Amino acid sequence: MGSTARAEKAPAKINLTLRVLGRRADGYHELESLVAFAGVGDALTFAPGGALTLAVSGPTAQAVGDNADNLVLKAARALAERIAGLTLGSFALSKRLPVAAGLGGGSADAAAALRLLARANGVALDDPRLMQAAQATGSDVPVCLDPKPRLMRGVGDVLSAQLDLPRLFAVLVNPGVAVSTRDVLAAGEASGGVSSPTPLVSEGWGGEPTTFVAALAKDRNDLEAPAIELEPAIANVLAVLQALPDCRLARMSGSGATCFGLFPTNAAAAAAARTLRVGYPQWWVRATALGAGQ
Repeated sequence: MGSTARAEKAPAKINLTLRVLGRRADGYHELESLVAFAGVGDALTFAPGGALTLAVSGPTAQAVGDNADNLVLKAARALAERIAGLTLGSFALSKRLPVAAGLGGGSADAAAALRLLARANGVALDDPRLMQAAQATGSDVPVCLDPKPRLMRGVGDVLSAQLDLPRLFAVLVNPGVAVSTRDVLAAGEASGGVSSPTPLVSEGWGGEPTTFVAALAKDRNDLEAPAIELEPAIANVLAVLQALPDCRLARMSGSGATCFGLFPTNAAAAAAARTLRVGYPQWWVRATALGAGQ
């Protein structure tokens, strides 16, 4: 095994739909979500050998907090507990996604760390111990381990096979506010509006983009209303997105505050992003394609 540094992308996770089916006996919430991955995200490098360390840099690094709590390190330790003699080493994270933003950034970073460790140690990416480590690290890490479109159920531990979704062109927008998933779930339960006892509208996802987006529009994100209650700025983002020319659907991802708008072409999404950057320079705005992580 060489000591050459290896690099891995950590693409943003987008919840195209999200249903909260209720609270389980263990206190966790049962979810059902259609997930895709963006062409934007963080980047992680790994140099094998020596002690386990993490250095964080990048545009949003200051919002990450204490490295000791970072999911990259948690994932590495979880895998080391399951694979005797696992070679660890130095991670360097370039943090580009907003933090606590509904994009699964920390989970994507952790999943990238597991992929890097597996490759550096000659462990197959389908080795069940990787998934076990992912589940031990956090609820969104399993779906990020192999970033492809999927239905995610349970507490993130039940994943469908890869789905063949049409290529979607999107603009991602975060108004610069951080939202706690725990607080959003609590707000939803307090208002009695977070639980959705019905499953997703359809499992026949796929087909051409116009039909697919029309099907998406019939569904929803159950956490959108309680997140807006906590951070009204989210409602403003959704309204601004929906008012843009050619925007087919505007919705919040995860527990927020990042929202996405879907557009018919890459050019339309890029034009919308330019408009938003001029009109709302304080917002984090990215035009991207959604599907498998790139």
